[in-house]
Amino acid sequence: MARRSVPPAQDDLDLTPSAEYVPATLDDARLVDLESEQQSPFLRAQKRVSVRRGSLPRKTAHRLKRAALLAAVLMVLAILGGFAMQYGAHSWRFTIDSGDDIALAGNHNVARSQIMDIMGGDIGRNIFFVPLAQRQLQLEHIPWVKSAAVVRFFPNRLREQFQERTPVPFVRVGSHISLIDAGGVVMDLPAGGRQSQYSFPVIVGMGEAEPLSTRAARMDIYAQLIQDLDSSGAHYSQDLSEVDLSDPDDVKVMVNDPSGAVLVHLGSGNFLNRYKVYVTHVAQWRQQFRKLDSVDLRYDRQIIVNPDTALLAQKPLSPSAARAAIAAGVKPAALTPADLQRATRPVTHVRAKAPRAKIARAKAAKAKKAVKRRSAKRVSARHHGNAG
Repeated sequence: MARRSVPPAQDDLDLTPSAEYVPATLDDARLVDLESEQQSPFLRAQKRVSVRRGSLPRKTAHRLKRAALLAAVLMVLAILGGFAMQYGAHSWRFTIDSGDDIALAGNHNVARSQIMDIMGGDIGRNIFFVPLAQRQLQLEHIPWVKSAAVVRFFPNRLREQFQERTPVPFVRVGSHISLIDAGGVVMDLPAGGRQSQYSFPVIVGMGEAEPLSTRAARMDIYAQLIQDLDSSGAHYSQDLSEVDLSDPDDVKVMVNDPSGAVLVHLGSGNFLNRYKVYVTHVAQWRQQFRKLDSVDLRYDRQIIVNPDTALLAQKPLSPSAARAAIAAGVKPAALTPADLQRATRPVTHVRAKAPRAKIARAKAAKAKKAVKRRSAKRVSARHHGNAG
């Protein structure tokens, strides 16, 4: 049978007709929030949801990461560099073993022995501990060296590049004849097989204690003299054997004439015109005067013949210095007769005396042998006496 649903009785509902329906209070906050969210587009602006962020901005964090990475790389490089320095400072591979590890270039007139006197102390030293700047200054104190450069070549070699000075004339200072450059630096004549032949005149009138600035000023006068004499193309400077620069207001030249050397006063300028006066009238003067020693051309329209009773006195050269000067190309007219005589004197080889210490050792050894012989004789005499 079908069951019919019976509506509940009025008493069972326990409701009064005037009572209004009041919904139960909802305790769930989420439902309230959803309801408010549904009503928010129509009632007020949308509420922003706060998001929790870090304490540093994103760009700052990236920069800090990069800085930390760079610091780590630098630390690793520093550690590797420290190991490399320790290896380079103590490894035998970087030690200069001998003079063959020091290469030279550009030294045509500077002897290797002069250079090794400076660089020899670095043999056996680590290449990293060689003071290059200090060695360069020491090498540039050699008179022939104008500039020097010292470079390391790994693992254990040094290379030295030289630029030498260019000699202009000879110079007689004291009892020596040397070479001098345009700046007034005096250089010794090259020794041994490095000696070259030059055709320079000899400058006189420079003192041994003169400062470099004074010599440089005298060399400026010399350069002006040579330039004037060669300006016409006649190359009159080749006729000069000696130039006296002792007085800047009176430059005197010794002319190497086949009939005899003549001292010519040229003053302080107008060198070419005054020298042409000498060339034009020298034959005439030789006919008028029995002996022509000197001519003074400093004054206009006035010529003084043989004004000098005595030439500038020079200290005599030693035999070895005179021979070296002639071998280098000094003209004989620039040397005194005494210098020429010393240069042609035969070389006598003197036997060197033995050192005193060696002589003392020889005497001590000889005395010791004599004592041994005496003691041997005494022993033999006693032996024969006992036998008898």
